[in-house]
Amino acid sequence: MEDRQEMKRFLVAFVLLVLATASRAQESPSRVSAPPPARHSFLVLLREQADLSGAAAIPDRLERRRFVFDALNDVADRTQARLVEELRASGTLVRRHFLLNMLEVEADDAAAASIARRPEVSRVASNRPAAMRLVPEAFDPSATSAGGRAPLAATTVGENLDIIRAPQVWARGFTGQGIVVGHADTGFAWQHPALKPHYRGFDGSTVSHAYNWHDAVHDAAAGNSCGSDSAFPCDDDDGHGTSTAGILVGDDGLGAQPGVAPGASLIGCRNMDQGTGTPARYTECFEFLLAPTDAAGQNPRPDLGADVINNSWTCPTSEGCTDPDILRTVVANVRAAGIFVVVSAGNDGDACATITDAPAIYDIAFCVGATDNSDAIAPFSSRGPITVDGSNRLKPDLVAPGVLIPTAVPPDQYTFSFTGTSASAPHVSGAAALLWSAIPSLRGEVDQTEDLLRRSAIPLLSSQDCGPYPGNVVPNAVFGYGRLDVANALVLSDPLAPRQLVFSHRSRPALKVIAPRTP
Repeated sequence: MEDRQEMKRFLVAFVLLVLATASRAQESPSRVSAPPPARHSFLVLLREQADLSGAAAIPDRLERRRFVFDALNDVADRTQARLVEELRASGTLVRRHFLLNMLEVEADDAAAASIARRPEVSRVASNRPAAMRLVPEAFDPSATSAGGRAPLAATTVGENLDIIRAPQVWARGFTGQGIVVGHADTGFAWQHPALKPHYRGFDGSTVSHAYNWHDAVHDAAAGNSCGSDSAFPCDDDDGHGTSTAGILVGDDGLGAQPGVAPGASLIGCRNMDQGTGTPARYTECFEFLLAPTDAAGQNPRPDLGADVINNSWTCPTSEGCTDPDILRTVVANVRAAGIFVVVSAGNDGDACATITDAPAIYDIAFCVGATDNSDAIAPFSSRGPITVDGSNRLKPDLVAPGVLIPTAVPPDQYTFSFTGTSASAPHVSGAAALLWSAIPSLRGEVDQTEDLLRRSAIPLLSSQDCGPYPGNVVPNAVFGYGRLDVANALVLSDPLAPRQLVFSHRSRPALKVIAPRTP
């Protein structure tokens, strides 16, 4: 009897144990398999920012650049250390920036809210991807193969270069020699015959990408042909970056010469993942082009940085640049170092006030719209004034050819149909390189260079009135101060030269011109 009762008690206890275990098993999955909080990338702006007001008073170009670099890093090193240490100790991914005192952090919303409450933090901002908006490439029936591409050496100097009168400057012995052009884009095919001789990493026999190339894409999407952190220049977006680089410096030495400044040296940084950038990527490339680093991303050297930076991209507010002041400060600090920042106006025309994206909206960035080969405004070219920030400021600054432009495409071919303000901006960047090689005293003097380009532009009128800017006066919100003419700029750089414009490309009727600012 006692044995049966003991067995009964054992069975009851066993059943209860099984039921309890089953109950816990049912509860456990909901606790264990619940997805962790979503992590995303965001930017942490610290309250203290560097004071660069003393840079303008430094006459030596390299000393000014070193002052800016040191001042930015001193503030970043001093104010970021504690927060970075705490975040990394918690397993949080952190990437430091110095051009703007800022951190790129990957964490969940709760962590972002906690970071935002810290006393040393000014605010937390978005780092969402921003997709580049392009004009579909037009097909040029004169091309010798499908898609507007042609074999090697199939093009010579294009009409676009004659329009801006680059050959007249070359004829005087100025091709951009001694000037470093920075290229922030989708990368470039450095071994393209029109680019390889001008890539600073190639000396004619050996190649070194240290201090000449950086990849700011650390988390490329699946299928990206360049992957992440490419150790060599690579173009992952069907040639966009290669094409803009071709307009900057392209020349294969055998007759194919799409570049405005073939004597300049090219360095570059990939800031987009197949055309998609983020504020952090854009910032990282500006940092590299200010002070290039070795292959490990260490030992920065501002003395090897770019003189001019071409930016054939925009960062829309709706897709990433929700805080436009981030890139504004980045551009301002690069400019303080004596670097000329040229940007595309965008391809959202043809209405007024369609220049809406950073960095084209900034007064401190030189904004370029697009014309065709008859000096008509391209229908896609975005127009001013700038209304998104309430400033109503005039943009674009200038226009340049941007329709059916011959240039390089990977791996070793050419297109005759590259179209968009992406094509216009490198005309101006290349022109700046020509001027700075011709006038060494102008190198690093951004205000004077901008004024010279405005004063020397061929004034163009429009029937389109935009806000306070009627189209029948110059400047206007369609063409800005007019179409780029680099030969005019060189003439007007001589203080003894007559202060008049040279109408060289096509005759023009008398125009009502509002005098640009003087230095």
